[in-house]
Amino acid sequence: MLQKLKLILADPDLRKKILFILGVLVIFRIGTSIPIPGVDKAQLEAFFAGNQLFGLLNIFSGGALSNLSIMMLGVAPYITASIVMQLLTMIFPKLKEMYQEEGEAGRKKFNQYSRLLTVPFAALQGFGLLTLLARQGVLGDVMFFDRIFNVIIVVAGSVLLMWFGELMSEKGIGNGISILIFAGIVAGIPTAIQQTVAAFDATQLPLIFGFLIAAVLVVAGVVFITEGQRPIPVSYAKRIRGMRVYGGTSTYLPLRVNQAGVIPIIFALSILLFPQMIVSFLAGIDNTVVQVLSNRLLSFLGNSWVYASLYFVFVFAFTYFYTAVTFDPDAISTNLQKQGAFIPGIRPGPPTSDFLYRVLNRITLIGAIFLGLIAVLPLVMQAVTGLVALTIGGTALLIVVSVVLELIKQIEAQIATREY
Repeated sequence: MLQKLKLILADPDLRKKILFILGVLVIFRIGTSIPIPGVDKAQLEAFFAGNQLFGLLNIFSGGALSNLSIMMLGVAPYITASIVMQLLTMIFPKLKEMYQEEGEAGRKKFNQYSRLLTVPFAALQGFGLLTLLARQGVLGDVMFFDRIFNVIIVVAGSVLLMWFGELMSEKGIGNGISILIFAGIVAGIPTAIQQTVAAFDATQLPLIFGFLIAAVLVVAGVVFITEGQRPIPVSYAKRIRGMRVYGGTSTYLPLRVNQAGVIPIIFALSILLFPQMIVSFLAGIDNTVVQVLSNRLLSFLGNSWVYASLYFVFVFAFTYFYTAVTFDPDAISTNLQKQGAFIPGIRPGPPTSDFLYRVLNRITLIGAIFLGLIAVLPLVMQAVTGLVALTIGGTALLIVVSVVLELIKQIEAQIATREY
């Protein structure tokens, strides 16, 4: 480890890349502390103290949402735009062809469409959040044009973060968007530790030790599942051209246990949050029937066990859905057949596609259950311990572990390249 650290510090190019990423993260943290105009801090703190959903969203913005900063939206609009573009590939064959078959040029064009789509999504999300917060008295009495000005500010902050993420990705050390989310999550750790220390009681010492042991086991499980894969052996047929023999080699096709990553959790969270935001809007309408229905629906969705059950079911379903979107056994089978490759014991063509489909369904079952348990684990921990600060799991843990593993791999690859 020390030897690798010396190599990183000794290499000027790698050192510049790491310093650039650290500089961008510093700018990001400064931006999260600059609030938009007209914020009532007392009302803001009271609102976030009593709203679990916005507290959850605040984790992924690195505290920017709780400050109503110029970067309060974080990279959420870009992630939403990317998800929508992925879904559109199922509807429009040209988009699917651009993303999967046109190579690097096609993916660049596809990503450019995602960036353009980010702007209207950021405007919609910004206007919706600011309108909801204004009704809660957080923004005070602001004019319509002032609200539009605030929307422009938060949209600019989101686009700036998207640009920073793209610049960080170009440096070749991890995914820039993931690193920004990672930085926002890690930034909340000191606050969680401070809350735990402030509420510390000697009688809770066994509970804290149990929490630390569980944390180590959960992180180890996340690493194991994240890195887990099922290798499918692939052989290439021998081809004779003139006096030379080509092919005849063997390799494998890796099928990851968690093929979908954290996307199913984000999908499920969006599905659960959207109705609650709509109901919150309806609760402000001056109509007795609407208010009664809204309050009952809010109390139903606010039940921790109902919320956890729906969360698990949605994550499980979206894992299968997103895996089906991103991994096409028919396309893999066709490409293998074109390259003169085959899976030993399986005939090329439709039998290969059926085999890949069966294997993918089995390992996706494990990945779906894993993601569902990780998603609801914070809710279970809160119910068991009774402490909000002591929570393990969820999207935050999955993102942190995935980003750290990816960063280690990227830096090791950079070091290996320079050693050669």
